[in-house]
Amino acid sequence: MERRYRLQKNKAFQYVYHRGKSVACRDLVMLYAKGRGLQVGFSVSKKVGNAVTRNLVKRRLRECFRPHLGDVKNGLYVIVARPSAAEATFQSLKRDVGYLLKKHAAFKEGNRA
Repeated sequence: MERRYRLQKNKAFQYVYHRGKSVACRDLVMLYAKGRGLQVGFSVSKKVGNAVTRNLVKRRLRECFRPHLGDVKNGLYVIVARPSAAEATFQSLKRDVGYLLKKHAAFKEGNRA
């Protein structure tokens, strides 16, 4: 995923945590707050595993979200990985990301409604 789509500043994450709406499934939680552009952040805590495991989960989540970049509404998205995400397969994470986007009604009109 390109850098321009990444949410990087702590202040931006805090804004989404305080103002955003959340939906959840077994392995992931997704928060959404309205915003001008499209930016996505990923939060993987130390409860998920060591640094290698956390980076693997983040890379998988980035790749799961990337195909949806053209289909979702503008806003700030934060995806939080639960500890069970470390054992989840790529396919299940991909399915969960799609499910959470659908649950948020984040797809643009006419796209994957």
